[in-house]
Amino acid sequence: MDVHISLDGRRDLAAQVYRQLLDAVLDGRLRSGERLPPTRELARRLEISRNTVALAYDRLVADGFLTGRAGAGTFVSAEPVRGRTAPKGVIRPRAVWEDMKTPERLQPTRYDFRVGVPDARLFPMQTWRRLVARELRANVAGYGDPAGHEPLREAISRHIGLSRSVQAGAGDVLITGGAQQALDLIGRVLIEPNAVVAVEEPGYPPARLLFRTLGARVVGVPVDGEGIDVSALPGEARIVYVTPSHQFPLGTPMSLTRRTALLAWAERRRAVVIEDDYDSEFRFGERPLEPLQSLDRAGRVIYVGSFSKTLLPMLRLGFLVAPASLAPALRAARQLSDWHGEVPTQAALARFIDEGLLARHIRKATREYAARHAMIAEALAGDERLRPVPSTAGLHLCARLAPGVSVRPTPGLAVEALEAYCGQAPAQHGLVLGYGAIGTDAIPEGLRLLRSRMSAGPEAATSLT
Repeated sequence: MDVHISLDGRRDLAAQVYRQLLDAVLDGRLRSGERLPPTRELARRLEISRNTVALAYDRLVADGFLTGRAGAGTFVSAEPVRGRTAPKGVIRPRAVWEDMKTPERLQPTRYDFRVGVPDARLFPMQTWRRLVARELRANVAGYGDPAGHEPLREAISRHIGLSRSVQAGAGDVLITGGAQQALDLIGRVLIEPNAVVAVEEPGYPPARLLFRTLGARVVGVPVDGEGIDVSALPGEARIVYVTPSHQFPLGTPMSLTRRTALLAWAERRRAVVIEDDYDSEFRFGERPLEPLQSLDRAGRVIYVGSFSKTLLPMLRLGFLVAPASLAPALRAARQLSDWHGEVPTQAALARFIDEGLLARHIRKATREYAARHAMIAEALAGDERLRPVPSTAGLHLCARLAPGVSVRPTPGLAVEALEAYCGQAPAQHGLVLGYGAIGTDAIPEGLRLLRSRMSAGPEAATSLT
């Protein structure tokens, strides 16, 4: 065990060694059972006499903090009595960070209707381990390409071209650490101080908060049954963030008429549209509409995708497809941010896609999620206190609560309130129920418990657990 000791001058050297080792034991940097360096080795490193180190060790043994074992060495014998903390300091963050409250993540529970959580049991973990192990055995050295592993970029361009009609080659794709990093890179490249960014209301809170931290003035724009209300877009907005395939959190798709109007508005205003194709892979009904990216003829759409829902959130794999005019800046932003992602993981995903395993997994998961979606939608439709919002895709569905109805927090039941996705008053009143984290067999009892906790009264809290 290497121990850092800093000596000040040449006086009381044994006492200095003693105090610093004692502090390391007390605050837990040296843990019970760990072996200290031999006195000869530590003395050589500190350029002091061995007797000086031995004196400090003997004092710690006498005080009960160390134990000497003949022929084995000197070991820590005490448990830490205080935690190590950094100085409180006087440095303050920028004002936007002072009151920053990121969305609360509900903890796993028995009846788990959390949003945005796929069922890990459906993921072919053994196959994934095999692919990752194969890449780790390969001769991997040096830094990777900031734009991402080229075979993965090629695989993604083919995949989204076939499954979503996205017009992109490998050179148009940039690999990111999930959709959130994609939004961060886009914001770094495009957002000027005090620029206006329009977002959906209700909408995805992490995107709204991220744009604020980058210096933007974020304006919520109402969403109706056809998607974002283009006529309500602020004229000064130069970036519009939308989830057209499966609006988050309501679940309704943006109509073709509204898509066309949004693209025309962006061209007139010389604005950028960020299209987040949130969990659109899981479709249970009607044929999906063309993405904004494939309808765009002026090069004003940046397409963002993620594998957090189709695979696993822990993999942190996403991508963006941007017009060629932005590619150099986005590549530089990725390099300055964290240089590149994990190359073995990216290489494993490339094989996962090329061998048809991703398509197979999506088909299997879609069948399971469709059954859960139908079960919940049918149950909610039979309760006059709830008005389900029609949806045919994704990992969650939304239901509006009748006036005066609320849900009491209940141990063992995790449900999210629609209010948590609203950025401005008055907040909308409803529930957002995910069905990726809850097994099919637990849904009926979970819904029964939910209905039993609904009553007239104050509006529901933002965290219903």
